[in-house]
Amino acid sequence: MKTTSLLLASTGLCAVMQLAVAEDKSIRFDIPAQSAADALDALAAQSELQMLFDRNALQNSRTQAVSGLYTAREALQKLLVGSGLTFTFTAADAVAIKPGDQQFNQADPATLPAVKVVGQPIYDALDPYNPDYVLPNATAGTKTDTPIMETPLNVQVISKQVLKDQQVINLGQALKNVSGVTTGSFAFGTGNPGTPSQQISLRGFASETIFRNGFRLQGVSGMGNSASGSFSREMANVESVEVLKGPAAILYGLVEPGGMVNVVTKQPLATPYYSLQQQFGSYDLYRTSIDATGPLSKDDTLLYRTNFSYENSGSFRDFVFNDSLFFAPTLRWNISPRTQATLELEYQHKKFGTDVGFIPNVNGHPINIPRSRNYGEYSPGEQDTIFVGLNWSHQFNDDWSIKHRVAANLADSHIPQSTYPAFHFGKPDTVYRLNYFNQASNNDTYSTNLDLTGHFDTVGLKHTLLIGGDYFRIDTQGSYATDLAWSSFDLPNISAIDVNNPVHPGRNPPILDPTSYFKGVNKTDQYGLYIQDQIKLPFNVHVMGGIRYQYIHQTSFTQDYIGTTTQQNPTTQDAVTPRVGILWQAQNWLSLYANYAESFGANTGKTWPNSGSIAPTSAEQYEGGIKTEFFDGRLRATLAYYDLTKTNVASNDPDITHLCGGVRCSIAVGAIRSRGPELDIQGEILPGWNMIATYANTQVNIVKTNSDNAMFFDTLSVGDRYWGVPRNTASFFSTYEFQEDSLKGFKVGGGVNMQDSQLVCCNRPLPSIQGFATIDLLASYSLKVGKTKVTTAFNINNLLNKYYFTGGGIDAPSGMFATFGQPRFFMGSVKVEF
Repeated sequence: MKTTSLLLASTGLCAVMQLAVAEDKSIRFDIPAQSAADALDALAAQSELQMLFDRNALQNSRTQAVSGLYTAREALQKLLVGSGLTFTFTAADAVAIKPGDQQFNQADPATLPAVKVVGQPIYDALDPYNPDYVLPNATAGTKTDTPIMETPLNVQVISKQVLKDQQVINLGQALKNVSGVTTGSFAFGTGNPGTPSQQISLRGFASETIFRNGFRLQGVSGMGNSASGSFSREMANVESVEVLKGPAAILYGLVEPGGMVNVVTKQPLATPYYSLQQQFGSYDLYRTSIDATGPLSKDDTLLYRTNFSYENSGSFRDFVFNDSLFFAPTLRWNISPRTQATLELEYQHKKFGTDVGFIPNVNGHPINIPRSRNYGEYSPGEQDTIFVGLNWSHQFNDDWSIKHRVAANLADSHIPQSTYPAFHFGKPDTVYRLNYFNQASNNDTYSTNLDLTGHFDTVGLKHTLLIGGDYFRIDTQGSYATDLAWSSFDLPNISAIDVNNPVHPGRNPPILDPTSYFKGVNKTDQYGLYIQDQIKLPFNVHVMGGIRYQYIHQTSFTQDYIGTTTQQNPTTQDAVTPRVGILWQAQNWLSLYANYAESFGANTGKTWPNSGSIAPTSAEQYEGGIKTEFFDGRLRATLAYYDLTKTNVASNDPDITHLCGGVRCSIAVGAIRSRGPELDIQGEILPGWNMIATYANTQVNIVKTNSDNAMFFDTLSVGDRYWGVPRNTASFFSTYEFQEDSLKGFKVGGGVNMQDSQLVCCNRPLPSIQGFATIDLLASYSLKVGKTKVTTAFNINNLLNKYYFTGGGIDAPSGMFATFGQPRFFMGSVKVEF
């Protein structure tokens, strides 16, 4: 346990009724936003807790409003959000409050003798200095900020401290800390017939969609580079990352049944905070980030937060680079203690070099090539993303509140000239580069949702009721054109290089073939209504049930070079999807849970030969598990087993000559079943010693085939393993921060990431790529200089320089397109906070 010294000023000592209060007893609180000292007085009176704090030290601090049914600990955590204050339970009915990690004012001549309080400091979840690996609550699963130990779902949260320790700069790096989640899985993009796209895979099902505070962000498909994929999400304004395992359609509509990733962004704080970080790494990586927050008015009614980052880096791959500018201001207006409104904006401009990762086939097998080798030419692209959102909330009374949000995300990418390599069997030492020209992709999402939340009791049962509705509009558009040499396969005029000794001659922009121009547009409208009730029964039994009705309407059309439009038949689909769960919290540290959930979604692919629509997809899942917490919630573990089946799974047509409206056709595989155990452990074992351990055994198999695709299933029949999913994945990460005075502030750590082999789509028979294990190390040192904290850090990823792929796809018989794993990488940083 940590020992904290508090100097209690006699003029500011506040002691109220010393009556014991059980930490798990729920109490009705009604505390408006106000000065910290007055708010703590009110909480003490309503909870019968004894508060110990120095009123002078808290005179510039303000707290949030707390209204509703909470335990004393939960109410205190919510009260201190953004205040910069921390608290420590010194006894069952006594709490010590102090500003961050600062000591109380020692200048007061009337101070009492120092009192040593033994306890573990508890930080506000949004405190920029919060060192916790474990966060108690999450919103992704229920939208009601429910304690994870009371949620009958598998929800994992990656805290800001984990992101700091690992120097995470993109979402893919963060997700390796969660079992059953892989990044770099592979699929051919829908934007054109040959470019691959990288995805996030949860429980074996890939997705290009992530969420930002519950708002859908669609990845830019088919742009041929991880810099434009959904998991390249900028992390400068990310507070934490939530991963909900299993179907989440009841609250979010169109979501892959494997789960969802929700990025929680940084919000304005009442206590001023500023930080500047400079990072530098291998392959000429330089990244600068700034974080600033605080009040704009003296009464804290206006709060702001601004995040900025700029990154410029090369790559271990030839012709690949990343240049990214990111700016995210947020303004919050505390209209009254019960009403708030927040305006958010994000802008990102990226320049990147595309890389399709082509590896030629020789004698039917991909050849070994250096990681740096790129058989394409320099193919720069640009992407602009703008997000704007307005949300407001109002607390009608202690029990009922309303939230409303309107948001839009506009993402446009353009690659003037990208390269599609192909191996020619007539000349076994030659790779031809077939060039696309003017490739573009647009993904625009518009959304609004309204949630009404109420707390009430019926016959001694405590309810948390959520009633809501949402509307999503997703507009996607892709266009490309090819050059004359490619369309006629004019080999003498197509740039070619030697397989083993490539020399890149470069070439002028090709002549556009007007007959190859293609444009495809798809529009999806989704309307949803949902209701969810969380009921707390006697003996710490929690029951959750909900149901959603959703209506989906899709339209699409294609356009050729002379402007002729071919309208596809619109599709209209609707469904009702339920979710139920039960959890028994047998002890404060032990919960047993089970759930059943369904999902429903529309398939956007078209089938050969008449470009007909694929029937909608659906899924159902059964899951059970155990959650445990130790050391006052600082260490949490979840062991789960799930069984998930998805029907009418759309996949790429294995015949690349099958084009539907100019893009690669799709097939409905039939049904795929994913099941297996998952283990997640994270938190603090001893003071200063944190760890994360994950393991998943993901068995994904074909359980039903469609007779129309019998040719495709010459090698994939019922019971066969599905492609793109490693069977076993595991990770371990641990850090230790020295507590002794001589080494205090010095931290060391490291970890290992392991991934099994996986099958590769879509040749026959299905080849595989090998599994891998990589080792990471880190060291950092933090020093307090007055009120300023200076931290230097150094990380090494893939210490042993392992050569590996995270995903791949076969373009038979030419070669394989692969996602190359990063070689040994060094990252250093200097961060100043005050």
